[in-house]
Amino acid sequence: MRHTLPRGRRAKAAVIAALGTPVIASLGRTWRWHETGTEHLDRILASGRQPIYALWHGRIMPGIPYLRDRGIVVITSENFDGEWIARIIRRFGFDTARGSTSRGGVKALVQLRRELRQGKPVAFTVDGPRGPREVAQPGAVWLASATGHPILPFHVEAARHWTANSWDRHQIPKPGSDVAVAMGPPLDIPPGADDDAIEAGRRALEAALARLREEALALLPPRGGRK
Repeated sequence: MRHTLPRGRRAKAAVIAALGTPVIASLGRTWRWHETGTEHLDRILASGRQPIYALWHGRIMPGIPYLRDRGIVVITSENFDGEWIARIIRRFGFDTARGSTSRGGVKALVQLRRELRQGKPVAFTVDGPRGPREVAQPGAVWLASATGHPILPFHVEAARHWTANSWDRHQIPKPGSDVAVAMGPPLDIPPGADDDAIEAGRRALEAALARLREEALALLPPRGGRK
């Protein structure tokens, strides 16, 4: 395997993964999950297709324990953040395709297309790896058009959480928090979509994720009960 990071940075990523994995696992066991829209996933699977999960980069952490051990292949960037994220999620039963909108993207999309053909679900953080925050990039839409598999918009929201001082304002649910998961209706993109159709799909995905945020918030206890 060809590495794109210096050995020292890879070693640092390994340390972060070794420390972060048990923390995420331990936190995840304390969260109280609330769900809506899971019938959309069931419908995709019943049709013989696989979902292209699409969520915001700022919801990776709570998404990991929820989606663990489903064999999902996740696109992760080849930079330092992508390295430690890839190391962590592999320990939760995910696989990775390395690349991003800025580097290695074509290679990663080709791998994801191959994984879908082999019957594996895939996932995108659609505003990654560096934003702008909550602005969808077109990769998931292009992949849906190229493969015939639908996008499954997916949002996670915690009642009580810390917010990281990062570009994506990453949400870290606090121990014992209620955590809501909202899945939306599948987005089918026409095969061979041209630039206009890709852009329309990208905008539809952004709108769907905005709606799902509101649906997830509605599942959580009233604000007076949150801390």
